[in-house]
Amino acid sequence: MNVQGDEPLVPPVLIGEVAHTLARRTAAAIATACYAIADPAEAFNPNVVKVVVDHAGNALYFSRAPIPFARDAWSAHLGGAAPAILPEGLPCYRHVGIYAYRAGFLRAYARLGPAPIEQFEALEQLRALWHGHRIAVAVVADAPPPGVDTPADLERVRRLLTK
Repeated sequence: MNVQGDEPLVPPVLIGEVAHTLARRTAAAIATACYAIADPAEAFNPNVVKVVVDHAGNALYFSRAPIPFARDAWSAHLGGAAPAILPEGLPCYRHVGIYAYRAGFLRAYARLGPAPIEQFEALEQLRALWHGHRIAVAVVADAPPPGVDTPADLERVRRLLTK
């Protein structure tokens, strides 16, 4: 298990859910988690990593851009402010920085070369996808406590942890 340093408030139950997801999904090399985005500003925030999943709950792609992109609803928002609402039914998910790995995959990962998409997005999980490894995604109903994406977030978490 790996809980990213920018997710210091991840609840233990979520760690268990990701571990169980990897145990159940034997074809996956990695498991992670996400939850539905409700706020359009979050969907358009490049500090927020988004994930698109397939019908079986496997990651198709991770990005800092708003994905999937609702072309008809969002065309006017390119390069500008986020829209006021998300289109109904848009499967837009925020990735949570938590991973479960199979030991064999970790040995293989150390030998994988960086992927162009990984370098442009600055997202290490794209290396696994680029090289054909499956990432199972647990879609959870409730958002975990917020992570640290900005200096303001860091101050907020510091205040919470000192209480």
